[in-house]
Amino acid sequence: MEVIILTGMSGAGKSLAANYLEDMGFFCIDNLPPRLLPDIIGPYTRNSVSHSGYEPDDMRRMAFVIDVRSSSSFQDIVPSLKKLDKMDVHYQVIFLEASDHVLISRYKQSRRNHPLAQNISIVQALELERERLAPLKEYAGIVIDTTALKPLDLKNKLFEALSLENRDERMTILVQSFGFKYGVPVDCDCVLDVRFIPNPFYDQSLRHLSGLDEPVRKFVMEHDVTQHYMSLQLDLFRYTIPYYVREGKVRLTIGIGCTGGRHRSVAMTEYFAGQLRESGMRVIVDHRDLHKDAASGHLDQQASH
Repeated sequence: MEVIILTGMSGAGKSLAANYLEDMGFFCIDNLPPRLLPDIIGPYTRNSVSHSGYEPDDMRRMAFVIDVRSSSSFQDIVPSLKKLDKMDVHYQVIFLEASDHVLISRYKQSRRNHPLAQNISIVQALELERERLAPLKEYAGIVIDTTALKPLDLKNKLFEALSLENRDERMTILVQSFGFKYGVPVDCDCVLDVRFIPNPFYDQSLRHLSGLDEPVRKFVMEHDVTQHYMSLQLDLFRYTIPYYVREGKVRLTIGIGCTGGRHRSVAMTEYFAGQLRESGMRVIVDHRDLHKDAASGHLDQQASH
């Protein structure tokens, strides 16, 4: 389980950072009263999972935004972190800061008031905030000064610090197989039409199988035209994907389509996704039309769209 405590100066970019953490797959809770940390994290620790037999796949990465908005309860943060230490919870504190001059400018542009500036000036509020945050900053494993950073710079720093080893998580790539007879997926950024590849549908021994089965995969991938086409497409995407990332794109959907979406597109999607993963990219796969009967056109009611 991966736990992030995101904190820092008001106006330093915590809301933006939380959005980026969500893009990375973190379950984020904003403005959490610090004393609740142990109670929320406890059920998801490794010990709790092993004893209960429950494995919460969607809670393996959690991030909590905690700062002076908690008011008087903020003083509970250090005792709460000590409780996590006793629970053997591995967590990382990320602290965002910026110069007073920049923070004041950001507040003026946003037309929002500093949470501590109800009865004092913003300058005094910032001074008080730094004082209250000082003990928490001592726990920080990552300190990011956003004074001169653009939003994309902050995003890159977070992703570089938190991406899994040998995998770039700044963008999620969905590779989706589909059948043209059922329509092109509406959310595709790029579509590869592989209907020119020899079709295993016309082989009676393969028709009832799918591109997930080894005989079909071998039939599709053994052709020179398949290998050459895949090589050209992979070279193109390996070249362009870093530029999509540079421009801040967080999701790229690549559709690979054949006639029915059961044989060629499925086999080539699996191969294509595997190659991108080996290049260190975050890739998920979806076979939109796999469970639609290619022979009769019958739609399996359990199919996932």
